[in-house]
Amino acid sequence: DLAVTVITTFLWLVSTSAWAKALADIKISTGASIIPQIESCKAPGTTCHFASVTSMGTLNVSVVFGLLNMVLWGGNIWFVYKDTNLHN
Repeated sequence: DLAVTVITTFLWLVSTSAWAKALADIKISTGASIIPQIESCKAPGTTCHFASVTSMGTLNVSVVFGLLNMVLWGGNIWFVYKDTNLHN
């Protein structure tokens, strides 16, 4: 049980970190900084402006909940450890 709990905690850390990095990349690739990179916006006489992007608040919340879940599993390591023969 202890090994499974430690592995699960580590996997939550890794997966939440990967999701947070992917979310940061999504925000960068859909932000106003992409306007100069669009070929049709470089044409003479063309004006491009950045209007808006859909709110990503719920995606930020998913990262926070992933981290909180990892903390919860990390806290459970202590209780599982206390039930093993390793703790005297």
